[in-house]
Amino acid sequence: MKWASVLKCMEGQPHSPDLNWPQAVESLAEELTSQLGGKPDLLLAFMSPDYKKYFELITAALKERLGGALIGCSAGGIIGGGQEVEQQSAISLTGAILPGVNIRTFHVTNDSLPDLDDAPSSWEKLMRIESTEQPAFILLCDPFSFKIDSFVQGLDYAFSRMVKIGGLASGGHKAGENRLICDDKVYRSGLVGVALSGNIRVDSVVAQGCRAIGKPSRVTKCDRNLLYELDGKPAVNVLRDAIERLSDGEQKLAKDAIFLGVAMNEFQEKFVDGDFLVRNIFGIEPMSGALLVGEVLRSERTVQFHIRDAATSRDDLRAMLKRYIDQSGSLASGALLFSCLGRGQHLYGRTNHDSDCFRDFFGDIAIGGFFCNGEIGPVGDSTFLHGYTSSFGIFKEKE
Repeated sequence: MKWASVLKCMEGQPHSPDLNWPQAVESLAEELTSQLGGKPDLLLAFMSPDYKKYFELITAALKERLGGALIGCSAGGIIGGGQEVEQQSAISLTGAILPGVNIRTFHVTNDSLPDLDDAPSSWEKLMRIESTEQPAFILLCDPFSFKIDSFVQGLDYAFSRMVKIGGLASGGHKAGENRLICDDKVYRSGLVGVALSGNIRVDSVVAQGCRAIGKPSRVTKCDRNLLYELDGKPAVNVLRDAIERLSDGEQKLAKDAIFLGVAMNEFQEKFVDGDFLVRNIFGIEPMSGALLVGEVLRSERTVQFHIRDAATSRDDLRAMLKRYIDQSGSLASGALLFSCLGRGQHLYGRTNHDSDCFRDFFGDIAIGGFFCNGEIGPVGDSTFLHGYTSSFGIFKEKE
């Protein structure tokens, strides 16, 4: 197994590039095949939205020049070749030679989805692969036209404990503006992806960039997204108490960056950062005083409030990567990074932060990806759509 990633950033003003795409594609293809020592079996292409009217031409050129299975999408920020490019026009290619790996690409629309109470075989039929093959999935989705939450819930049902990673295409501001690539076709809606099985192991690291505050509490009264009580007390009072124990600087941060973490394993005696699914708190419901949370809650669930800033996100990312290295080792062949548009320079004040951090732990392995409108990755044994997250896919041989 061998991975490589290359990127070409166009000179000039942001969003006003030199759109000499044939030259750019040829240069990228030549560099990629040189690094791989041949043509890739799997190719992922991420392109700035400036190129959306050229996507069909670029896709055809990539298929002719490189062959192999191809997926990709438009992206408001591009990752590849050790660089994270934001607010500029760029194209990145990440390719892999994958001996002994079965590769199946797919395009899915809402109309083709089984009902969530259908048998697992309905999802296996949709994906054209059986769970006994133990596939891992890379998913690229249009945020305006596809029910991604229902889709990953169905995949988890049919392909439990198998990794699903990816991101929502970015750069478009309404339906029809994003582009998705699946082999020689370009779509403006739905989801594209690839299922990988055989001699490949795909691991994931999901860094949500938050730190817990206060203490874990039990939900004692809720109604779907409305959180009324924690440990028999009004939830808003528990939140207020947690914030009051923070420093003055952290209290200012909490006004704009407060979240609720939902524990993924109720049987743990002690929780650490990364054990929670972090969800937005949108505000206080005026009639009842309940907290409006971006997650459907249930009674007796363990939750804890969280805050996020650059330092917290940096520490969380390093802690999650170190935990993975300690448990699984660093012998990876390649990686993909699906990072939130709200991270990068906007959060850290500099470029390449998450990519550089990854290389600190894994060395100089190929890593590509893009800045997303939402990130797909597992927390615990379930897959979720996240925000403000960096979701890594880490690839290595099984044997």
